[in-house]
Amino acid sequence: MFRFLLNWFKPKESEEDQDPMKKFLIVGLGNIGEKYANTRHNIGFKILDFFAEKEGVTFETQKLGDIATYKLKGRTFIFLKPNTFMNLSGKAVGYWLTKEKIPIENLLIIADDLNLPFGSIRLKTKGSDGGHNGLKDIQDKLNTTKYNRFRFGISDAFGKGRQVDYVLGEWTAIETENLPERLDKSVELIKSFALAGVNNTMNLFNGK
Repeated sequence: MFRFLLNWFKPKESEEDQDPMKKFLIVGLGNIGEKYANTRHNIGFKILDFFAEKEGVTFETQKLGDIATYKLKGRTFIFLKPNTFMNLSGKAVGYWLTKEKIPIENLLIIADDLNLPFGSIRLKTKGSDGGHNGLKDIQDKLNTTKYNRFRFGISDAFGKGRQVDYVLGEWTAIETENLPERLDKSVELIKSFALAGVNNTMNLFNGK
């Protein structure tokens, strides 16, 4: 009876202590600095900034990046915008995965994709870096290609030899007009990733 009473009054563990699978690292890729803020290559930063503004979340500069925390239905989202520049993103990702003890299956990397039409979204659980230097560095640092990545289409509307100028260029007027709806859809995808799981989210959002 005494043991029962002890168990009854024993403080309950938090949901996160009970289940570490309820913590997620959501990483938006981009380059730091005002001159890159509105470029296509910075869509990862833009999506997380949009999410944070919409939900009243604030980023703080910490080790290797800007960090924000958001909680929803028992899940904890840790948003990371690496400050290492795009091509060295892997160091920040590895550090925060380890620091927060987040399993790699709860990692989501957001990056631009030249091979998708503007605004198209595609979630994958593994794959090559597709020539994306940020993804390449993450792959090298984590020593695996098996991590979730959310690719946001920026299209390939550039001339021969103009790829760098294009990805580091700013959105057109038409793209800027259509971005808010696409950003809203991206926020929905991120929430679904944590709440419904990667497979259900792929079925719901890929190609939408």
